[in-house]
Formats: sequence, C-alpha cells, structure tokens
Amino acid sequence: MGNYQYRPATEAESVQIKDLIHEVGINPMGLDWKRFLVALDEDGRLVGCGQIKPHGQDILELASIAVSPERRGQGIARRIIEILLEQNPRPLYLMCIEHNGPMYEKFGFKAVDNAGMPKYFQRIKKLFDVSKAIRKIDEGLLVMKLE
Repeated sequence: MGNYQYRPATEAESVQIKDLIHEVGINPMGLDWKRFLVALDEDGRLVGCGQIKPHGQDILELASIAVSPERRGQGIARRIIEILLEQNPRPLYLMCIEHNGPMYEKFGFKAVDNAGMPKYFQRIKKLFDVSKAIRKIDEGLLVMKLE
C-alpha cells in the first residue's frame, strides 16, 4: 500500500482529472477542477479523484470517483470518499451502476426509488433507462442517498 497525499485539486491538474475520468470510463460531464479532491502518489502523480457536484441550491452529488487502474485495491477511492463525506453536509446523493451499490452502502448510502429522488436524478435515470433499452444492457442506474 502506497503513501498518498489527499488535497484539493489545482487548476494545473484539470487536464489530468479529465484524462483519468475518461480512462476509467465514467461520466465526463461537470468536471470543474475547483470541486475536486485528488490523490497523489509519492512522485506527485495524480492517481485518484472525486468531487461533490452541486445541482441547484440544496442538492449535492458525490461524483467522479476515479482511481488509476494500476492503483486500484489500495484504499484510494475509500479515502477520497471518506474525506468528501467529512467535508460536506447531508443529504448527499450519488448515481452508480447497480453492481457498485454495495460499495456505497458501506458508507451509509441507501438506494432511493423514483419518488424519493430529486427531479434532476429522475430525469437522468429516465434517460439512462431509455439508452439501456437501445444499447441492450441489463444493468441499471442506481440513485443513492446518504442522510
């Protein structure tokens, strides 16, 4: 297990954040470096990131949790999530593919049904469900909330 530094991102790291998000294949929308927490290895290389993304005045989303594939399994994502949870008010929402739900349950997140989620997440879930049918994939989008 490596020795990592966790801190707010700098503008100089914005391209690295976007590159990592693309590398791991997660939603590349809303990547404002000012909201990101980054993990740096002992050589100062960006190896992980995550953000709290605002949607309106009172809706916050834990988002863009990404770790370099060669650094997975070392607790980097867990530590990024822990720090972001320590620094932000509740409730917090997140969206993930269904198989990732159990990972977020460890932090206290619970799946919410359509009626229990803000309209923003209802719209995204609806779009995902339509694209799921078109792309012929089985796994759905899960919206989760931490009180």
